[in-house]
Amino acid sequence: MDNQQHDLPKNPIQVSERIFNTIECLAQNGAMGLQELSSKLGLNKSTVHRILNSLICMDYVRQDQESLKYNLSFKICGLSHQILEKNSIIDIAHPYIKELSTASGETVHLVQIDDINATYIDKVEASQNSIRMISMVGKSIPLYCSGVGKAMLADMPNEKIESIWHRSSIHKLTEHTITKYADFIQLIEDIRKKGYAIDNEENEIGVRCIAVALKGYDGKSTHAISISAPKDRMHNERILELKELILKAKRQIENKIGNF
Repeated sequence: MDNQQHDLPKNPIQVSERIFNTIECLAQNGAMGLQELSSKLGLNKSTVHRILNSLICMDYVRQDQESLKYNLSFKICGLSHQILEKNSIIDIAHPYIKELSTASGETVHLVQIDDINATYIDKVEASQNSIRMISMVGKSIPLYCSGVGKAMLADMPNEKIESIWHRSSIHKLTEHTITKYADFIQLIEDIRKKGYAIDNEENEIGVRCIAVALKGYDGKSTHAISISAPKDRMHNERILELKELILKAKRQIENKIGNF
């Protein structure tokens, strides 16, 4: 193992970049052969082969003996599970989002901000029949076109919102996605007045949600929760009913965080 690592390029930053690029490439594409992986990464086969051997030694990659293709092991999943286990906000919020799902009968999400995106870190499925949603723990969605994202953005200064907007790849995910900044910042002002955000099929057709940001002990809103449902169950009157439930959950979670 040591000899293989010494064979890698000597620049430690370059080595790290190539190793993680290899891991990400396998995560995105699944099992790949050496030639295919080499082409995707833009590296020669001998370099990729040394990287793969090091990752095999550390049990992050396995090679199928029949196809000779390489794939990630489940060790990566173990790391993500450990990260989630040590995220105290999940422990604090989970009982309340479970209660919120029971009270509303709908799917409830907990997300964490990640630069220009929001990442799902917990989810409680709806108790009643629901359409299949694209959300899953670990998946990221853009801030600009999601209820949770807009709820967290509304708690930020306008300069920071503008910075995030310009660093985001703004495009219409659905016909309802807002792509003009002037319209977006006007919507943010409305969220600030109401205290909650709405995703009006901006991220996924057929799904609406109501979301609120959660302030941490430092006063910053780095997390949010949402109630999501098919649009035929999320008419405007129902959203007003759910508003009371989600704002109650917000107060409960924030009080718990403050006493943590």
